[in-house]
Amino acid sequence: MPVTVLLVDDEPLVRMGLRAVLEAQADIEVVGEAADGAAVIPLVRRLRPDVVAMDVRMPLMDGIEATRAVLRTVDSPPKIVVVTTFENDEYVYEALRAGADGFLLKRARPAEIVHAVRLVASGESLLFPASVRRLAAAYGGGSGNRAARDALERARLTEREADVLRLMTRGLSNAEIAARLVVGTETVKSHVSALLAKLGARDRTQAVITAYESGFVEPG
Repeated sequence: MPVTVLLVDDEPLVRMGLRAVLEAQADIEVVGEAADGAAVIPLVRRLRPDVVAMDVRMPLMDGIEATRAVLRTVDSPPKIVVVTTFENDEYVYEALRAGADGFLLKRARPAEIVHAVRLVASGESLLFPASVRRLAAAYGGGSGNRAARDALERARLTEREADVLRLMTRGLSNAEIAARLVVGTETVKSHVSALLAKLGARDRTQAVITAYESGFVEPG
């Protein structure tokens, strides 16, 4: 089955470019478009896309609020990639904190766009881990986030789960973590599922942000 994508951007040329790049792939299908975040929820409910590629800045409802709305109101919500002009942007970090699974630059090369959609759809690795780390260093408030510290303390991660979280912050996939820890991939998947549940994190990105903001791992 192809990965299905909903494009959300107020610039028609951006949507046209993304559609052309993605639909050139046999395993990706663009199932719909919207010009503003306010239109996302009904489209997501009707089309059930695997991934939403969503502009972070739009006139009526931006990508941050649209991300929150989708995750709050849609059962089994899609993966969300925010699309942005600027990499080092507080809006991008706020979108990630709101629940987006990653971000993509509008100037990205076609191969990078395709890779981002596939990677986020798979959910087994972190998209652009070095950039997420830089954003956390700039906007995450260091280890002063009380909510993140409390979440980590309540989680009571095992030593092995903590090892897996550290490797997740470096962007390693399940297979790469398994090789590093000399365990099976299924074992790593179990550890990832367990630590996400303990942290109350929707996905790897949210777990990594908690790791940075709690001081568990230094983002610098």
